[in-house]
Amino acid sequence: MLFKKNISLGKTKLSLTIFLFFIFSSSAYSEQNLEGSSTYIKILDKISSKNILVKLKNGEVKRHKDLLIRSMKCKNSEFDDNPEITAYIQVRDLTNRDKDDVFVFNGWMFSSSPSITPFDHPVYDIWLISCD
Repeated sequence: MLFKKNISLGKTKLSLTIFLFFIFSSSAYSEQNLEGSSTYIKILDKISSKNILVKLKNGEVKRHKDLLIRSMKCKNSEFDDNPEITAYIQVRDLTNRDKDDVFVFNGWMFSSSPSITPFDHPVYDIWLISCD
C-alpha cells in the first residue's frame, strides 16, 4: 500500500513538472518571436515624389542621400487581430553642419499611427512598414 501512494505522488509531480515546463518554454518562445532583427521603412522624397523601401539591421547605420538612419530595436505586437509594429529609430540630417550630433528624429515609431511621434523633415518622410 505504501508503494502505491508513492508511485501516484511521483506521477503527479512528474506531470506537474512537464506541464510547467511547456508553459514557460512556450511563453519564452513567443516573447522571442516578437523581437525582430531588422526593420523595414519606407522613405518618401517629397520633391521627386518617389519612395524607396529600406531594410535596416538593428544597430547598423544606413545612409540614404542626406540622411543617416539607424534602427535600434523593433518589435511586433502580440495580437494578430490588430497588428502593431514599433521600432526605435534615430535619424541624422547630414546637411545640418552646425549641429552634427543632434538627431532630426530620435524615438519610437508606430506603424498604425505615424503621427504620434512624427518625423518632421522638409524633404523626406519616413514610415515604419514591418519588423522581421
